[in-house]
Amino acid sequence: MANLNLRDEMMLTNLYEVPGRRIVEHFGLVHGGTVRAKHFGRDLFAGLQNAVGGELKAYTELMEEARAEAISRMQAQAKELGANAVVGVYFT
Repeated sequence: MANLNLRDEMMLTNLYEVPGRRIVEHFGLVHGGTVRAKHFGRDLFAGLQNAVGGELKAYTELMEEARAEAISRMQAQAKELGANAVVGVYFT
């Protein structure tokens, strides 16, 4: 993340430390979560596609949308606490 100004943007990393930076305060645990569902038509198509194999693009897209929403919520919660970074980001 070159040229990152932490006043303007929230840094996210899966590392437990940030090279060249020092963690000076811990604000606690933040998280973001979401549960999403596709509509019946896409579920039916995905089930048929699953029978023949291959990537289920509708579900890949759904996973990416959910991850983006979870990240957004995590950033918002961290910002409310006064943080300028979230370290140790982990997805399940």
